[in-house]
Amino acid sequence: MSRALPKYNKRRVLIAGGAAAVVLSGAVIAGNALAGEGDSGTQAGSPGTVSCPAVAGSLPAVPASAQAEIDRNLALLETQISEANQRLIDTVGQGGPNFVQNAILGPLEDKRVATINRMATAIGRTAEKPVGLDALAPCTLNAAGGGDAGAGDAGAGDAGAGDAGAGDAGAGNAGAGDAGAGDAGAGDAGAGDAGAGDAGAGNAGAGDAGAGNAGAAGTVNCPDVAGSLPAVPASAQAEIDRNLALLNTQIAEANQRITDTVGQGGPNFVQNAILGPLEDKRVATINRMATAIGRTAEKPAGLDALAPCTLN
Repeated sequence: MSRALPKYNKRRVLIAGGAAAVVLSGAVIAGNALAGEGDSGTQAGSPGTVSCPAVAGSLPAVPASAQAEIDRNLALLETQISEANQRLIDTVGQGGPNFVQNAILGPLEDKRVATINRMATAIGRTAEKPVGLDALAPCTLNAAGGGDAGAGDAGAGDAGAGDAGAGDAGAGNAGAGDAGAGDAGAGDAGAGDAGAGDAGAGNAGAGDAGAGNAGAAGTVNCPDVAGSLPAVPASAQAEIDRNLALLNTQIAEANQRITDTVGQGGPNFVQNAILGPLEDKRVATINRMATAIGRTAEKPAGLDALAPCTLN
């Protein structure tokens, strides 16, 4: 009896110790899991937000005839920031040290340049055209997160009648919308630019003579971009196709605007109200293609010389 008791006690000690070890291990695992969960939570909030200079407060007095276009483009600036913030979240951990600059802030600046230039052109049709506004285009990253952007750039004044739309998203680097409603307003999608080239069916139209040239309105004639691109890396092909289609859509929209505004404005109306904004949008779109190629190959230079268009 006296010899069995110590063995029994010893066994109880071993069992109790083992149970304690199991409990302790469980606590450590749970602690690690909680720590991991906390880390991932922090990571989800760590991409930061885009911070862009406000534009509305830097505009001069807006003529009544330009107010609708100004409101639309101010709303588009806000949409662009929201899309960039979403892209920051969607691409956490992707790319190298320059990924955010090359894939998000750079394209955002291009789009803001085009949008701000459209506002300056709209004001300049009936008043003195403001200069230097494109200095407000570059944005920075708030690494702390928390939302300096979002409704930020627009503030209460930058809103407007919402220019979003599903628009210009697509696969590739654009993720959930590198352009969003993008530079073309509602619906920058469209079918491919490859086939019939940049001019699309619109450049040729039914011929300048043809059926009266749509009341002498003419059509837009833009240099072909697809044929001037270097070899496109497979990783950039989807984004290139998407932006080539966007170029085609921009031309079609410009042709429609020429038809819709026959007889409006003065001698420079087409240049200021249609060809100028079209060139701005093409610059932004072409720059996005060059950036897409440059991520995995040599970035092509000089493509923005293909941006200006003329009137047939």
